[in-house]
Amino acid sequence: MAYSSSTQDFVALSDLHPSLARPNVIGVVIGKTDVRGFPDRKNIGSERYTFSFTIRDSPTYFINVNSWGREEYIKSLSESFRVGDCVTIENPLIQSKEAEREEKFNPVTPSCYKLILSENHSVVRTFSCYEMDTKLLSLLHLPVKDPQDYYSLGDIIANGQSLDGRILNLLAAVMSVGEPKYFITSDKRKGQRCEVKLYDETEMSFPIVCWDNESIQLAQSWIPRETVIFASDVKINFDKFRNCMTATVISKTIITTNPVETIVDVYTVEQLKEKALQSDVKLETIYGVIYGYISTLNIDDNASKVVRNRCSTCRFIVNEVSNTCTFCSDTSSDLKSIFASFEIPIDVTDHTGTLYSCYLSDCVAEEALGCTVQEFLALAEDKKTALKWQLLLERSKIYFKITVSPSWRTGMKVNVLSCKLADPIEASQTLLRKEIGNKSLRH
Repeated sequence: MAYSSSTQDFVALSDLHPSLARPNVIGVVIGKTDVRGFPDRKNIGSERYTFSFTIRDSPTYFINVNSWGREEYIKSLSESFRVGDCVTIENPLIQSKEAEREEKFNPVTPSCYKLILSENHSVVRTFSCYEMDTKLLSLLHLPVKDPQDYYSLGDIIANGQSLDGRILNLLAAVMSVGEPKYFITSDKRKGQRCEVKLYDETEMSFPIVCWDNESIQLAQSWIPRETVIFASDVKINFDKFRNCMTATVISKTIITTNPVETIVDVYTVEQLKEKALQSDVKLETIYGVIYGYISTLNIDDNASKVVRNRCSTCRFIVNEVSNTCTFCSDTSSDLKSIFASFEIPIDVTDHTGTLYSCYLSDCVAEEALGCTVQEFLALAEDKKTALKWQLLLERSKIYFKITVSPSWRTGMKVNVLSCKLADPIEASQTLLRKEIGNKSLRH
């Protein structure tokens, strides 16, 4: 399948072949390495520079892209886009890849080829996310590995040092994101480090360490206790200093944020309420899907009720009165910057009842509404009302994360991970199978 825009056609990544002359391709950037320099063998005493990234244009196809050249060109190109951006590439060189050698250090891809960028012949351009095909947008939430093929954090700890040095996949939620630490290495190069704490139903705190700028920048966008990640090909190590198991992001790693494809359990509102009432644990997390509709969405009432300020360091919502972060404790709050982010309270309803205390937050809200916070705030009231009615009362497939706690007033907090219009046939067949299953269990 080929993509097209108003100005040019793009070759699908699955159709690439070395015989193609001057192809144009498009894809979402799902992985990227830092720029690094190395001695130029042709020009003794000088350095060449390189970095790699991975683009995807379909659920089943993605490819690695290598860039080589002068320091100014490579650094400028690398700084022009990030993971999550959509890029077009004009006139890349298509080469066969040496899978066994190259996949030791690069993400494993289904393609037999790789793309090489030339400073003189290739052009990389970014598209804003609102020009992207909706199919490309959805690829940001699809893991590149089998979504059921992962280790729980408890499994890693239980296996202990027998997993030291192994490469494997993780699925977990973000507990906290540390601040980046910067240092100078023994060979006078700049280095950085950021530690993220993960948790799942088996373990409440497990460290994953980022050593490169790209993964550190990605981690800074994660929201504690809300963001879920599927990390493919991370390296597991035993930390002798701390006497614990850790994970490390490496050049092979691709991290999928809020990977809805790993969520397959379908619930009704009634079942979720019953599950919350039955819970006797301090804190329980449930992931699932609801086929329902948004029954309350007051985005045209008062902007302050749907847009909140978050701390740039930890991404927690800041105190409304003082406009400072009360969560971070390692730096003075008056030194922290803040940014505006969606935090939209909604109600979700299906044929069995209504879930209150649901939230469309941050980039999930931007994707559902089709606009950024700044674009939303600039809309006239009638435009906000029109936007509301595009989503309100429409049958949707809603992926959610519910945190259940008996100590809370409502017993649960619901974070929407994705909200898209439901395929009516898929929705009716899924709910019918579920009803048949429930009847057979009762009998």
